Amino acid sequence: MSKKKQESECLGRSCGGFSTKIHAVCDALGNPIRFILTAGQEPNFNQAIPLLTGISGDYLLADRGYDSDKIVEFAEENGIKPVFPPKKNRIIQIIYDKENYKEINLVEHLFLKLKHFRRIATRYNKTATTSLAFIHLIPTILLIK
Repeated sequence: MSKKKQESECLGRSCGGFSTKIHAVCDALGNPIRFILTAGQEPNFNQAIPLLTGISGDYLLADRGYDSDKIVEFAEENGIKPVFPPKKNRIIQIIYDKENYKEINLVEHLFLKLKHFRRIATRYNKTATTSLAFIHLIPTILLIK
């Protein structure tokens, strides 16, 4: 498979082989709103603004991989209070609301539910489109159960 084809199918290279990252936005109850797939080696913060565009809320909870001045600025411009720990290499450490940050477990639970489906956990689908389609189907399956 050519390198260009790998990138278009969100297949990133790592020591163990191919990898894909799932980026998600959830509501306050942990219900998914939007997903984006990227190659495994892509940094998280590149996808934050496309994920958040057109979405409103009070707080933006994320892990420290999404910590960047650009994301903080985007969130504040849209009336969203960013709540995530600063990266360790940040020169000026930002203070965040640790009590609100505890709700990040709802996002983690969403990813745990996704990984229960072997097809997602091991990326059986050959194309990014079919993989993303199945990721969008999982919340519906979970509601039916």
